[in-house]
Amino acid sequence: MAEHYRKAPHSDQHESFYKRSREPSEDHNPQKRHGAAATLNTHKQMYERNFPVYKQPVEVGCFSLDSRRNFFNDHRQIRYYVPPRKRPEFNLRDGYTDRFVKRDDGVKERLDHLLKWILANRDKIQNRDQTSSSSRVLGVDFVTWRGHLTKVLTTPYETREGWLLAASKFGGTVYISEVETEAARLDRENRSERHEEMMYWGYKFEQYICADDAAGSPDPGGVVNTNEAFCTVVQTRLADHKLLFSGEVDCRVTDADAPPAPACYVELKTSAEISTPKQRSNFHRFKLLKWWAQSFLPGVPQIVAGFRDHDGVVVSMETIQTSKISQLIKNEYNCWKPTVCMNFCSDFLSFVKSVVKEDDPRLVYLFAWDPYRDVSYTVHKDSKYNFIPEWYVEELRSPCSSQH
Repeated sequence: MAEHYRKAPHSDQHESFYKRSREPSEDHNPQKRHGAAATLNTHKQMYERNFPVYKQPVEVGCFSLDSRRNFFNDHRQIRYYVPPRKRPEFNLRDGYTDRFVKRDDGVKERLDHLLKWILANRDKIQNRDQTSSSSRVLGVDFVTWRGHLTKVLTTPYETREGWLLAASKFGGTVYISEVETEAARLDRENRSERHEEMMYWGYKFEQYICADDAAGSPDPGGVVNTNEAFCTVVQTRLADHKLLFSGEVDCRVTDADAPPAPACYVELKTSAEISTPKQRSNFHRFKLLKWWAQSFLPGVPQIVAGFRDHDGVVVSMETIQTSKISQLIKNEYNCWKPTVCMNFCSDFLSFVKSVVKEDDPRLVYLFAWDPYRDVSYTVHKDSKYNFIPEWYVEELRSPCSSQH
């Protein structure tokens, strides 16, 4: 049921699961007058209802980031998946010390690259939604990164890492950008060398099976530069929420007859090899949840996984169809459910809509969540949380910006 993009039977099971806080908000909170609930419950049992409508995602554009994170409104960084002809035995440690350019993950880019794409492609968005109300400049309810939505989807099952999501309304559209939590900052600044190297392994795996052009071959002897990226931009609808979001894409199939994007894209992953039933169960319960959410949202149909040993050598590979993941996990006791993830995401977006009423890019509603807690929010004006840049506000307000 849950693995397909389709309409669920219409139901009136849309009772609100928003709970009112018994304590006043610590921060200035003008939204109480709008009747918005103060918190959102995250208990997974509350979201076990019919799978919500999720329209097949449609790619409306793409963009590339080069070795210096410069933005290009094209697909120059797309790569092509080339399956290995024999047992892989890829050494993922190769090049870590001498052929690795690591992106500075302390630099927070927020939504900037996606906003540049919007300014250059407003006509592509608007043409897809002729029926939208004129009060919304873009004709969509939300603009965000796929990764932020992934965190929301997995929230009912997450037990370790909380999140902070900043939301601002501008031109009738709510923009959502992540804010690094203090715990995440400490974790990032105190990673062990082993952890840093294992993060490199995923990028190195891509280098072994990706070519720069459809007729080319992979070059594992080259430099791994994690500044480079190719991103898809998709439009879709979850329940009554019209979404525009972007996510990084690892590669596409080489077949010239492949279906149009995003159905031709491939997600690449690495994971520890599985040799016991307990390891298989943990893989289903934890890793496949995030893999599914990440690929299902933009409509990427397949995941190619490289299973590695303790020394970082890939010993086997497996292709997993995104649509079959719910079947893989169905026999796991007390496992995650796609319908819970999607219903929680839909209700979270409804919660955000009920709270974020004021159309002001300088006003930030900060939504906070920690495991085993409800989602809460605070309101901040002209603060360090502002994330919609002035250059975007000015150009989007300009009537000629769609001629970019």
